[in-house]
Amino acid sequence: MGLAITVGVFGVLVLFHAAYSTIQYKGLLKITEDEFSGPPFNVVIELFVGLLLCFWAALTVPGKFQSIHPHSEENRIVSLPANLDFMIFNHRGKVSPVELDVKLR
Repeated sequence: MGLAITVGVFGVLVLFHAAYSTIQYKGLLKITEDEFSGPPFNVVIELFVGLLLCFWAALTVPGKFQSIHPHSEENRIVSLPANLDFMIFNHRGKVSPVELDVKLR
């Protein structure tokens, strides 16, 4: 896990360096009075490398994924609460008029 965090921090630093290089490039273009059409090719490559490093770190830092068992007692999303008295289903459907014979034009 330490390696993944180090790679993630390095990826963020690479992204910051690419942003700083783009700002410097735009400043150079202002001095030479050229038009900005996009960052240089090496900055684009640096962006992709930084993005890949950050993606890899984001997928490996949280750890291993665990499977969800749908019939587990601990799974609150699948099971309904024991007390159903406080379940209210209010929505805008009861305000709108019910017209079943509506024809599309």
